[in-house]
Amino acid sequence: MPTAAEPTGVDSPAQPAALAERYGLSKSSIRPSLSTYLSELWSRRQFVLSYATARTYAMYAGARLGSVWQVLTPLLNAAVYYLAFGVLLGTRNGIDNYVAFLLSGIFVFTFTQRCMTEGSRSLALNLSLIRTLHFPRATLPLAYVLNELNQMMVSMAILFAVVGFTDGPAWRWFLVVPAMLLQVMFNIGITLVFARIGTFVSDISQLLPFITRTWLYASGIFFSLPYKLSQLHAPGWVVQVLAFNPISAYIDIIRRSLLQEHQKNQLPHAWTIAIVWSFLMLAVGFVYFWRAEDRYGRG
Repeated sequence: MPTAAEPTGVDSPAQPAALAERYGLSKSSIRPSLSTYLSELWSRRQFVLSYATARTYAMYAGARLGSVWQVLTPLLNAAVYYLAFGVLLGTRNGIDNYVAFLLSGIFVFTFTQRCMTEGSRSLALNLSLIRTLHFPRATLPLAYVLNELNQMMVSMAILFAVVGFTDGPAWRWFLVVPAMLLQVMFNIGITLVFARIGTFVSDISQLLPFITRTWLYASGIFFSLPYKLSQLHAPGWVVQVLAFNPISAYIDIIRRSLLQEHQKNQLPHAWTIAIVWSFLMLAVGFVYFWRAEDRYGRG
């Protein structure tokens, strides 16, 4: 006769654990170590690339003009902002080559904005995939960043064409490469943060448009922050505080790399701020996302 201390029934809570130990089974949803997780991500790099490519194709598959919208979308956005801010509000006054100035700000900001908004839904939109297959969940937000990077490359090609036609090419253009790399690192980190938040807090998708719109107006996209603040006789510390905005730093580096005129209105310590933000956000975002790896897809 079994005793109370030795439950043997099928519904006994000890039975599944005993069977798992007997046959060497382990939980499929257990969170791996950080080093193992990085290794698994690297082994699935082809999946990330293929998934990002498929999403890029799917975005324009139903449109009559197809992938032409990759070029038209950033140009139309820039035209709207140029009319609203450059012409109606007069923010182009005092800025040479305002078209390239505006395009650089819009393209850089849109890259981060879309990574945040799309990444916040990357897990919620793929719950069936998450619940069916075992793979590192970070591959999904990374694929979304790669998809947006593809769009950013098209936008930068447009920007190079505009600057080359108006100002002419220069060796300092090569500084765009490390600047873009730093922004990609930052975008991966912030996308991973919002991917986790968006999984457990569905209301974040309603708040993000207000957050990014506020960020848009505070990033000096439509005007030069140092030039505008000097006109307002703002204290120097105000310029420094605004310079800690990572998007402002990335925009400033791109502009000084492409536009000779922007050299005299550059933000202080933009490279240092950009580097610190990139490495910090990448590390924080990755660890923050990884710590909830075993909770994605539940409920």
